[in-house]
Amino acid sequence: MDDFLVRALLGGLGVALAAGPLGAFIVWRRMAYFGDTLAHSGLLGVALGAALHINPGLGVIATCLLVALALVLLQRQQWLATDTLLGMLAHTTLSLGLIALAFLETVRVDLVGYLFGDLLAISAVDLYWIWGGAALALAALVWLWRPLLAATVHEELARVEGVPVFQVRLAFMLLIAIVIAVAMKVVGILLITSLLIIPAATARRFARSPEGMAILASLLGSSAIGLGLWASLRWDTPAGPSVVVAATGLFVLSSALPAPSRR
Repeated sequence: MDDFLVRALLGGLGVALAAGPLGAFIVWRRMAYFGDTLAHSGLLGVALGAALHINPGLGVIATCLLVALALVLLQRQQWLATDTLLGMLAHTTLSLGLIALAFLETVRVDLVGYLFGDLLAISAVDLYWIWGGAALALAALVWLWRPLLAATVHEELARVEGVPVFQVRLAFMLLIAIVIAVAMKVVGILLITSLLIIPAATARRFARSPEGMAILASLLGSSAIGLGLWASLRWDTPAGPSVVVAATGLFVLSSALPAPSRR
Protein backbone atom coordinates (compact mmCIF):
# COMPACT_ATOMS: atom_id res chain seq x y z
CA MET A 1 0.00 0.00 0.00
CA ASP A 2 1.13 3.54 -0.68
CA ASP A 3 2.01 5.71 2.29
CA PHE A 4 -1.00 7.99 1.83
CA LEU A 5 -3.34 4.98 1.96
CA VAL A 6 -1.78 3.74 5.20
CA ARG A 7 -2.09 7.21 6.74
CA ALA A 8 -5.71 7.50 5.57
CA LEU A 9 -6.61 4.12 7.06
CA LEU A 10 -4.82 4.79 10.36
CA GLY A 11 -6.37 8.23 10.69
CA GLY A 12 -9.85 6.92 9.97
CA LEU A 13 -9.48 4.07 12.46
CA GLY A 14 -8.35 6.50 15.17
CA VAL A 15 -11.47 8.60 14.71
CA ALA A 16 -13.77 5.56 14.53
CA LEU A 17 -12.44 4.10 17.78
CA ALA A 18 -13.20 7.31 19.66
CA ALA A 19 -16.45 8.12 17.88
CA GLY A 20 -18.05 4.73 18.62
CA PRO A 21 -18.38 4.91 22.43
CA LEU A 22 -19.08 8.64 22.34
CA GLY A 23 -21.73 8.12 19.68
CA ALA A 24 -23.40 5.51 21.86
CA PHE A 25 -24.01 8.14 24.54
CA ILE A 26 -25.24 10.60 21.91
CA VAL A 27 -27.80 8.01 20.77
CA TRP A 28 -28.84 7.12 24.32
CA ARG A 29 -29.23 10.78 25.31
CA ARG A 30 -30.93 11.71 22.02
CA MET A 31 -28.34 14.41 21.37
CA ALA A 32 -27.85 13.94 17.63
CA TYR A 33 -28.95 17.48 16.86
CA PHE A 34 -26.72 18.81 19.64
CA GLY A 35 -23.73 17.06 18.09
CA ASP A 36 -24.67 18.56 14.74
CA THR A 37 -24.74 22.04 16.28
CA LEU A 38 -21.25 21.62 17.75
CA ALA A 39 -19.98 20.28 14.43
CA HIS A 40 -21.37 23.30 12.55
CA SER A 41 -19.65 25.63 15.00
CA GLY A 42 -16.36 23.93 14.13
CA LEU A 43 -15.94 26.10 11.05
CA LEU A 44 -15.88 29.18 13.27
CA GLY A 45 -13.14 27.43 15.24
CA VAL A 46 -11.17 26.89 12.04
CA ALA A 47 -11.41 30.62 11.32
CA LEU A 48 -10.31 31.38 14.90
CA GLY A 49 -7.30 29.10 14.54
CA ALA A 50 -6.33 30.69 11.22
CA ALA A 51 -6.65 34.22 12.62
CA LEU A 52 -4.54 33.40 15.70
CA HIS A 53 -2.07 31.21 13.75
CA ILE A 54 -2.70 28.18 15.95
CA ASN A 55 -3.72 24.61 15.16
CA PRO A 56 -7.30 24.68 13.77
CA GLY A 57 -8.17 21.75 16.04
CA LEU A 58 -7.49 23.89 19.12
CA GLY A 59 -9.72 26.61 17.70
CA VAL A 60 -12.47 24.06 17.09
CA ILE A 61 -12.28 22.72 20.65
CA ALA A 62 -12.42 26.24 22.12
CA THR A 63 -15.34 27.28 19.93
CA CYS A 64 -17.33 24.10 20.54
CA LEU A 65 -16.89 24.46 24.28
CA LEU A 66 -18.05 28.09 24.19
CA VAL A 67 -21.10 27.10 22.14
CA ALA A 68 -21.88 24.30 24.59
CA LEU A 69 -21.66 26.72 27.52
CA ALA A 70 -23.86 29.24 25.68
CA LEU A 71 -26.44 26.53 25.07
CA VAL A 72 -26.48 25.52 28.75
CA LEU A 73 -27.00 29.14 29.80
CA LEU A 74 -29.74 29.71 27.22
CA GLN A 75 -31.52 26.51 28.24
CA ARG A 76 -31.83 27.86 31.78
CA GLN A 77 -33.86 30.80 30.46
CA GLN A 78 -36.60 28.35 29.42
CA TRP A 79 -38.21 30.77 26.98
CA LEU A 80 -37.21 28.87 23.86
CA ALA A 81 -37.35 25.13 23.14
CA THR A 82 -34.00 23.32 22.99
CA ASP A 83 -34.41 22.30 19.35
CA THR A 84 -35.05 25.94 18.41
CA LEU A 85 -31.90 27.04 20.23
CA LEU A 86 -29.87 24.29 18.56
CA GLY A 87 -31.12 25.30 15.12
CA MET A 88 -30.27 28.93 15.73
CA LEU A 89 -26.80 28.20 17.08
CA ALA A 90 -25.96 25.68 14.35
CA HIS A 91 -26.70 27.96 11.43
CA THR A 92 -25.46 31.13 13.11
CA THR A 93 -22.04 29.70 13.98
CA LEU A 94 -21.67 28.13 10.52
CA SER A 95 -22.50 31.44 8.87
CA LEU A 96 -20.16 33.35 11.18
CA GLY A 97 -17.40 30.89 10.29
CA LEU A 98 -17.90 31.45 6.57
CA ILE A 99 -17.95 35.23 7.04
CA ALA A 100 -14.84 35.16 9.24
CA LEU A 101 -12.94 33.11 6.64
CA ALA A 102 -13.98 35.59 3.94
CA PHE A 103 -12.28 38.38 5.91
CA LEU A 104 -9.03 36.39 6.19
CA GLU A 105 -7.90 37.33 2.71
CA THR A 106 -4.24 36.54 3.35
CA VAL A 107 -4.98 33.01 4.64
CA ARG A 108 -5.65 30.14 2.27
CA VAL A 109 -8.15 27.63 3.72
CA ASP A 110 -9.28 24.40 2.08
CA LEU A 111 -12.97 25.01 2.80
CA VAL A 112 -14.21 21.88 1.00
CA GLY A 113 -11.71 19.76 2.92
CA TYR A 114 -12.87 21.11 6.26
CA LEU A 115 -16.57 20.77 5.38
CA PHE A 116 -16.48 17.29 3.81
CA GLY A 117 -13.15 15.85 4.92
CA ASP A 118 -10.00 14.98 3.01
CA LEU A 119 -9.14 11.50 4.23
CA LEU A 120 -6.55 10.83 1.53
CA ALA A 121 -4.59 13.98 2.43
CA ILE A 122 -3.86 13.02 6.05
CA SER A 123 -0.24 13.70 6.97
CA ALA A 124 1.98 12.17 9.64
CA VAL A 125 1.40 15.25 11.83
CA ASP A 126 -2.36 14.78 11.42
CA LEU A 127 -1.97 11.19 12.64
CA TYR A 128 -0.33 12.38 15.87
CA TRP A 129 -3.16 14.86 16.35
CA ILE A 130 -5.89 12.30 15.59
CA TRP A 131 -4.54 9.47 17.74
CA GLY A 132 -3.56 11.82 20.56
CA GLY A 133 -7.02 13.36 20.64
CA ALA A 134 -8.72 9.96 20.31
CA ALA A 135 -6.63 8.49 23.16
CA LEU A 136 -7.43 11.49 25.36
CA ALA A 137 -11.15 11.24 24.59
CA LEU A 138 -11.26 7.49 25.26
CA ALA A 139 -9.29 7.79 28.52
CA ALA A 140 -11.60 10.55 29.75
CA LEU A 141 -14.68 8.57 28.70
CA VAL A 142 -13.49 5.52 30.64
CA TRP A 143 -13.02 7.73 33.70
CA LEU A 144 -16.49 9.31 33.23
CA TRP A 145 -18.24 6.09 32.22
CA ARG A 146 -20.13 5.29 35.43
CA PRO A 147 -21.33 8.82 36.34
CA LEU A 148 -22.17 9.59 32.71
CA LEU A 149 -24.10 6.34 32.34
CA ALA A 150 -25.95 7.03 35.60
CA ALA A 151 -26.90 10.53 34.43
CA THR A 152 -28.00 9.12 31.08
CA VAL A 153 -30.29 6.48 32.61
CA HIS A 154 -31.93 8.81 35.15
CA GLU A 155 -30.53 12.29 35.67
CA GLU A 156 -32.55 13.17 38.79
CA LEU A 157 -31.72 9.89 40.51
CA ALA A 158 -28.04 10.34 39.64
CA ARG A 159 -28.11 13.82 41.18
CA VAL A 160 -29.66 12.43 44.37
CA GLU A 161 -26.92 9.79 44.53
CA GLY A 162 -24.27 12.49 44.44
CA VAL A 163 -23.28 12.49 40.78
CA PRO A 164 -22.14 16.01 39.72
CA VAL A 165 -24.50 16.03 36.73
CA PHE A 166 -23.65 19.52 35.49
CA GLN A 167 -19.89 18.92 35.53
CA VAL A 168 -20.32 15.52 33.89
CA ARG A 169 -22.45 17.06 31.14
CA LEU A 170 -19.83 19.74 30.45
CA ALA A 171 -17.07 17.13 30.34
CA PHE A 172 -19.14 15.11 27.87
CA MET A 173 -19.58 18.19 25.67
CA LEU A 174 -15.82 18.75 25.74
CA LEU A 175 -15.24 15.17 24.60
CA ILE A 176 -17.62 15.72 21.69
CA ALA A 177 -15.64 18.86 20.78
CA ILE A 178 -12.35 16.92 20.86
CA VAL A 179 -13.70 14.18 18.57
CA ILE A 180 -15.12 16.77 16.16
CA ALA A 181 -11.73 18.49 16.06
CA VAL A 182 -9.79 15.31 15.29
CA ALA A 183 -12.39 14.08 12.78
CA MET A 184 -12.33 17.16 10.55
CA LYS A 185 -9.74 15.64 8.23
CA VAL A 186 -11.62 12.34 7.96
CA VAL A 187 -15.28 13.14 7.25
CA GLY A 188 -15.45 16.90 7.63
CA ILE A 189 -17.43 19.25 9.83
CA LEU A 190 -20.76 18.69 8.06
CA LEU A 191 -20.57 14.88 8.18
CA ILE A 192 -18.92 14.09 11.51
CA THR A 193 -22.27 13.65 13.29
CA SER A 194 -23.06 10.81 10.89
CA LEU A 195 -19.93 8.92 11.96
CA LEU A 196 -20.94 9.45 15.58
CA ILE A 197 -24.55 8.27 15.39
CA ILE A 198 -24.87 5.78 12.48
CA PRO A 199 -22.47 3.08 13.82
CA ALA A 200 -23.95 3.53 17.30
CA ALA A 201 -27.50 3.24 15.95
CA THR A 202 -26.48 0.08 14.06
CA ALA A 203 -24.87 -1.43 17.14
CA ARG A 204 -27.84 -0.69 19.40
CA ARG A 205 -29.94 -3.45 17.85
CA PHE A 206 -27.41 -6.18 18.58
CA ALA A 207 -25.74 -5.07 21.82
CA ARG A 208 -26.59 -6.78 25.10
CA SER A 209 -24.94 -4.20 27.38
CA PRO A 210 -23.83 -0.54 27.24
CA GLU A 211 -20.18 -1.59 27.06
CA GLY A 212 -20.97 -4.05 24.28
CA MET A 213 -22.74 -1.37 22.28
CA ALA A 214 -19.79 1.02 22.64
CA ILE A 215 -17.31 -1.62 21.44
CA LEU A 216 -19.53 -2.75 18.58
CA ALA A 217 -20.05 0.86 17.48
CA SER A 218 -16.27 1.31 17.25
CA LEU A 219 -15.94 -1.89 15.20
CA LEU A 220 -18.73 -0.84 12.84
CA GLY A 221 -17.21 2.62 12.48
CA SER A 222 -13.84 1.07 11.65
CA SER A 223 -15.52 -1.17 9.06
CA ALA A 224 -17.20 1.88 7.52
CA ILE A 225 -13.81 3.61 7.28
CA GLY A 226 -12.30 0.63 5.47
CA LEU A 227 -15.25 0.19 3.10
CA GLY A 228 -15.51 3.91 2.39
CA LEU A 229 -11.80 4.20 1.67
CA TRP A 230 -11.96 1.20 -0.66
CA ALA A 231 -14.99 2.65 -2.48
CA SER A 232 -13.26 6.01 -2.81
CA LEU A 233 -10.23 4.39 -4.45
CA ARG A 234 -12.32 2.02 -6.56
CA TRP A 235 -14.77 4.56 -8.00
CA ASP A 236 -12.89 7.84 -7.43
CA THR A 237 -15.54 9.23 -5.07
CA PRO A 238 -15.00 11.72 -2.20
CA ALA A 239 -13.55 9.82 0.75
CA GLY A 240 -15.53 11.45 3.58
CA PRO A 241 -18.98 11.04 2.01
CA SER A 242 -18.03 7.50 0.94
CA VAL A 243 -17.37 6.60 4.59
CA VAL A 244 -20.79 7.94 5.61
CA VAL A 245 -22.52 6.03 2.81
CA ALA A 246 -20.67 2.85 3.86
CA ALA A 247 -21.84 3.35 7.45
CA THR A 248 -25.40 3.79 6.21
CA GLY A 249 -25.07 0.66 4.09
CA LEU A 250 -24.04 -1.32 7.16
CA PHE A 251 -27.07 0.07 9.01
CA VAL A 252 -29.42 -0.95 6.19
CA LEU A 253 -27.82 -4.40 5.99
CA SER A 254 -28.13 -4.91 9.74
CA SER A 255 -31.79 -3.90 9.60
CA ALA A 256 -32.44 -6.84 7.30
CA LEU A 257 -30.86 -9.28 9.74
CA PRO A 258 -32.89 -10.82 12.58
CA ALA A 259 -32.18 -9.22 15.94
CA PRO A 260 -30.59 -11.56 18.51
CA SER A 261 -32.92 -12.96 21.13
CA ARG A 262 -32.60 -11.37 24.58
CA ARG A 263 -32.99 -13.56 27.65
